[in-house]
Amino acid sequence: MTAVEEEPPRALLAGASRRWVRLLPWAVAFVLSVALLPTTIQVLTADYGLNGGIASALAVAQAAPLLLAVVRPLQAWYVIFAADVAGALALLTVDFKEQLLWPFPPMEIVGYVGLCLALGLREPRRTLLLVWLATAGANVALGFFAPNGTSAMNVLLTILSGVVLVLGGALRERYEVQRRLAEQETISEAERDRRTLLEERARIARELHDVVAHHMSVITVQADTAAYRLERLPPDVQEEFTSIAATSRESLGEMRRLLGVLRNEEANGELAPQPGLTRIGQLVEATARAGVPVEFTPCDADVPEAVGLSAYRIVQEALANVVRHAPSAQTQVSVSVSQPEPEPEPMSEPMSEPTTESGSEESARLTVLVVNGPSPQPPAAPLEEGGTGHGLVGMRERVRLVGGTLDAGPLPDGGFRVAAQLPLTEKDFT
Repeated sequence: MTAVEEEPPRALLAGASRRWVRLLPWAVAFVLSVALLPTTIQVLTADYGLNGGIASALAVAQAAPLLLAVVRPLQAWYVIFAADVAGALALLTVDFKEQLLWPFPPMEIVGYVGLCLALGLREPRRTLLLVWLATAGANVALGFFAPNGTSAMNVLLTILSGVVLVLGGALRERYEVQRRLAEQETISEAERDRRTLLEERARIARELHDVVAHHMSVITVQADTAAYRLERLPPDVQEEFTSIAATSRESLGEMRRLLGVLRNEEANGELAPQPGLTRIGQLVEATARAGVPVEFTPCDADVPEAVGLSAYRIVQEALANVVRHAPSAQTQVSVSVSQPEPEPEPMSEPMSEPTTESGSEESARLTVLVVNGPSPQPPAAPLEEGGTGHGLVGMRERVRLVGGTLDAGPLPDGGFRVAAQLPLTEKDFT
């Protein structure tokens, strides 16, 4: 069982934002120590007539721990409180003037009050109460041994220490309340930002539904009813309208799934299966009907769902780019599985270093290739203006998520090539 290291205590006001505030406790403790040390020696020897050695020891024990009080005020209180009581008992051995304060001379009161302020800024209420009770108890007990009788000045330290302890505790609790209030405001601000984001998502979802879904629904209805509204449609034209209606319904369904994500960020997704390799053929057929001659080499391999979905989206985006930017261009689409090359059998006497483990664990990969040539007849006007340029970015992101690679770029003859390598084993996804 390993011991947990305690975090070193922080100095008083160490969390303040301003540097001079953080240095203030050290400055006050230093000034008090430097001022009280010689003053205590001088007063105890010259005014009270105490032995110089004893006076020096008491002065060090009463003034030096004030520096420790900046970091550990309670430990400093143990030392100073014991030294003050010992000093009061030591003064009983000498004959001093009646007007001098006893049991605690003025310089001891100043140092003790400063110590109580440090205690109030650091310790909880229970500790402060015990400190004050100990101070009052010592003052009362020493009162029975007063050499010149009791006096109201004997309880001066008890009163001052109580006031300063209460003041320091109040300041500490006020700071804690302000700190917690600031933390709560930070949390509330984050919640407001999150709520604003959700509201913006919902607003976008409503606008998309109002603008796009309506037009997509109109296209679907018009394509479905064309055979009934128009007389003597040729079979190929009727088939074209049927294809348009099917494509519109599919696009509308995908858009609604996206709207569901925008409306609820915690949505678990649709239960309907996502498109995969088996649906790529439908993409090719739809593109061919749009006037782009496409040669398709299918693949019937059983691949992970994530890989099949990525391959489908890559082909979908690549063919959409062909339709937009190179209409009627010759296009080749191929999907194939490349198996790793088998390792050669080891020789009886190896002549070289053994291969690394990574090289022997190369896995099968799905290769998706979409290549198109230049458009034979560029359109008089572009099919789409102000493109976002997000197509390649989306393809690269999908490939990255499954741990594959993507090579996309223009060809010397004016065409374009998109080649993706997608791993087929789960270990490659990580």
